[in-house]
Amino acid sequence: MNRLAKRGSETLIEMVATDDDIAVLTKFKSTNPEGEESNGPLYESNSNAGSELPGSSEGLSSTETTLLISDHQGTAKRFNLFLRRRLMFDKRQQSKDSIFFCDGIRRIDYVLSYIDDSKQEGDKKTERRKEFENNLLKSGLELETEDKKDSEDGRTYFIKIHAPWEVLTTYAEVLNIKMPIQENDIPSSMENPFECMFGLFRLPKEVMNPEPDYFTAPFSKERQELFFIQDENTFFSPSVRNRIVYYILSRCPYGTEEGKKKFGIKRLLSNGTYTAAYPLHDCQYWKKSKDQNCGNERYTLYTQWARFLRFYKEQPLDLIRRYYGERIGIYFAWLGFYTEMLFLAAVVGLICFIYGLLTMTGNMSSIEICDVSIGGEIIMCPLCDKICEYWRLNTTCESSRYSHLFDNVATLFFAIFMGIWVTLFLEFWKRRQARLEYEWDLVDFEEEQQQLQLRPEYEAKCTKKKKNPVTQELEPYLPITNQALRFCFSGATVLFWISLIIASMIAVIVYRLSVYAAFASLMKDTESLQPISSLLTPQLATSVTASCLNFVIIMILNFLYERIAIWITDMEIPRTHLEYENRLTMKMFLFQFVNYYSSCFYVAFFKGKFVGYPGGYTYMFNKWRNEECDPAGCLIELTTQLTIIMAGKQIWGNIQEAILPWVWNWWRRRRARTNSEKLYSRWEQDYALQSFGPLGLFYEYLEMVIQFGFITLFVASFPLAPLLALMNNILEIRVDSWKLTTQYRRPVAAKAHSIGVWQEILNGMAVLSVVTNAFIVAFTSDMIPRLVYYYAYSTDNNSPMSGYINNSLSVFQISDFPKEPGANPGNYTTCRYRDYRYPPDHEKKYLHTMQFWHILAAKMAFIIIMEHIVFLVKFFVAWMIPDVPSEVKARIKREKYLTIQILHEYELNKLKEILCNRTDYQVEKEVIATEGKRELAQAMG
Repeated sequence: MNRLAKRGSETLIEMVATDDDIAVLTKFKSTNPEGEESNGPLYESNSNAGSELPGSSEGLSSTETTLLISDHQGTAKRFNLFLRRRLMFDKRQQSKDSIFFCDGIRRIDYVLSYIDDSKQEGDKKTERRKEFENNLLKSGLELETEDKKDSEDGRTYFIKIHAPWEVLTTYAEVLNIKMPIQENDIPSSMENPFECMFGLFRLPKEVMNPEPDYFTAPFSKERQELFFIQDENTFFSPSVRNRIVYYILSRCPYGTEEGKKKFGIKRLLSNGTYTAAYPLHDCQYWKKSKDQNCGNERYTLYTQWARFLRFYKEQPLDLIRRYYGERIGIYFAWLGFYTEMLFLAAVVGLICFIYGLLTMTGNMSSIEICDVSIGGEIIMCPLCDKICEYWRLNTTCESSRYSHLFDNVATLFFAIFMGIWVTLFLEFWKRRQARLEYEWDLVDFEEEQQQLQLRPEYEAKCTKKKKNPVTQELEPYLPITNQALRFCFSGATVLFWISLIIASMIAVIVYRLSVYAAFASLMKDTESLQPISSLLTPQLATSVTASCLNFVIIMILNFLYERIAIWITDMEIPRTHLEYENRLTMKMFLFQFVNYYSSCFYVAFFKGKFVGYPGGYTYMFNKWRNEECDPAGCLIELTTQLTIIMAGKQIWGNIQEAILPWVWNWWRRRRARTNSEKLYSRWEQDYALQSFGPLGLFYEYLEMVIQFGFITLFVASFPLAPLLALMNNILEIRVDSWKLTTQYRRPVAAKAHSIGVWQEILNGMAVLSVVTNAFIVAFTSDMIPRLVYYYAYSTDNNSPMSGYINNSLSVFQISDFPKEPGANPGNYTTCRYRDYRYPPDHEKKYLHTMQFWHILAAKMAFIIIMEHIVFLVKFFVAWMIPDVPSEVKARIKREKYLTIQILHEYELNKLKEILCNRTDYQVEKEVIATEGKRELAQAMG
């Protein structure tokens, strides 16, 4: 293990000379000739124009590098003279993929870009930039500017930022970042005996495990010798470095405007002072960098992860975490695990669908409907009041057959299975998450270090301060009255938009009621539609077009509300990043829940339930007659609605995620390359990419959670939903990885030990799914009425289900119509309708029969029994499966013990060195006290 030597206060300049150039590495701390300390940072400017150093009147040419080491003129002059003589560096010889300053040594940790603004606001932006950059220099960061003349478009300045060792160590301690102290010597878990069976799906070990496993501890500047530091340049990974730099950028002030202190790169980006701020990718994604100091992790991710042809391979989660940070890594881990679990649900759903397909021809209900002597002789009442005519039941022959695909005994089994599957998925994910927490060193991750810090926007907008009872320091706060007003306005806005969704759903229902008659007339009078009239009935045509219209409205409202939700969340001024994300998440999820699922809830639980009967129909707004279900049930319409919305959302989502960013990046590159002979540098290549944004991951989670709702809340109506979701997610993983690796700038690394508030949302949807599927089986499908008929009302022992269709249809006397709807060319005296009511010649004419109440009681009993059985199994399974595997618990305790031992041994050795000149009695006393502390810490751990 290489230890860091003790650092003195003298200036240390390491020079590495070759035949071509000399590279200079300047340490953060320097002293002047008189011995006065200075912590001045280092600033460089590269341009075709001369640049003047403070304290020096000599200018530098375009091939020279100007460095500012503190504010001491003597040091600056000597260093300037040294550079003029020895560092004639031609940056054109530098690789276009270089991620280093022009000295080839200092790594570029972050890039800022801006364009000169000739408008009235230009001077103000220049002052902001100057103040901001000066404050960055004071914070210890080193800057190097690329003049606009050297950029591809000839108008963009690039400011490259480097964080020296002193800055990194300081903020690593502030952010409580854990760093390695010793290689992990705990034996790995037992080998899987079936490992050879999964060899096809495995990736190379160097890709799956890019770095050794270490014991770690929070970094401390005072105990640097304890940490496993082999090279200062590589000790902090690029993701940790850009996280530290972003922390500084987000809190760096740039002046006072309107009496308020302004700070943070986010504000400077929003007001146009800077056009972009981003960390760099380490190379081009399609080929490795020629620079040996580049990790080429982006290239590895692209070749091993982002290509669709690798869809059957496991994901390199450790490499994803190392390159993008734990927050993005945990998302892909969750998405991969969700996709793996979907495989089981998809297989069972496919089996249920195949069962329905095999038994479709033997379904007695569809046989009777299609039979000319049965269904062909049953005259049904008109489905609307004006144009619709009397129709024969056998016209719905094909739709009744297809309805059996999803409305059969397997539907009941699959609904119960999915209730248990949801529990297994959530419980096994907790175990997988716990394992990742251990492997990624997040067991003791303190959320407040990142998510619970005050947002810069909160600090800037809250001018009033009060004392924190814990820290006893003054902190900004928002008065309760101000918060209440903002919450009221926010809540009213959310309710307004939810009301807008409900209004749009009612409009679609009105569309259904209005156009049914038009479709019926069109299909009857158009000869070209006659061949498909058996497949495309007026009911199905109305349902399909209404579903498509509903999908278009959903996407429009979703587009508008996304911007409204962000605006009202910003208006609320949440105190912390975690609070901001949670509020935005709940707003967006609540809106999208209503937006995407409302039409499915209508078809499942309202359509055909409040129709009334001929002569006593129920009307919406006293104008439109409520819709009736197909004689075979409403389940086929729910299946149609679910398929169109779910498939349409997935297709549109993939277009948005893959095609649009690619087209936009292609167009930007096409416009930018005005001079192909100029150097297209690494920072310019990344500048041309799209920004992932702080909410990029939020939308990915939201998309998957909405999909999770489709396959759980309404899966009883469509057993193939998990299969569609599985196929989409296989594509989704590769699309997300491809766009993140090739089409987006590198996101700022962030830590996260879980999927956050999404876990609670998934738990809530899992509970709700049991209820919705029980109601779908009971009230939407024909399962319960058929079972009641089978066991209580069947009269044919040889074929118990024969006569069910005739039994489920009531008789109405046409002369009882107040105003006869439609034409009656057949001079029919009676017609049939779907209900359980007494015939016109009965003393309880048109009242519900006893069979209706038997069926209703059976439906309620089924819901109660199914819910209790599924919930009982769910809670039992959740109790049986511990959230943290016992092996992980043991390894966590072992690692804590060894880490404490290592730390205390270090402290003990350091104490012995300090006490070496004292008496033996004093040394023994101090050693005993230190060992006592260690034993106490171990006992408490």
